[in-house]
Amino acid sequence: MTAPRTVQLGQFVDENADLIGERLTAAGIQHWGKRSGGLTRWLSAADWGTRIFVEEARLEEARLIVRDIVGE
Repeated sequence: MTAPRTVQLGQFVDENADLIGERLTAAGIQHWGKRSGGLTRWLSAADWGTRIFVEEARLEEARLIVRDIVGE
């Protein structure tokens, strides 16, 4: 079985990323996150939070979860 195609849902502050991850798991949406370490964050302004990737087929559903948490 092949893994589903994933797309970036967005980059979020760590606290919101944790909440989003919990809700994605509860909804059965496959996802993973990339959290940069302190040195990387210090050296690169682009890596300020956690990037979350979700299965492409459920992107819109995942966006609704994000809007519910961060209000965007």
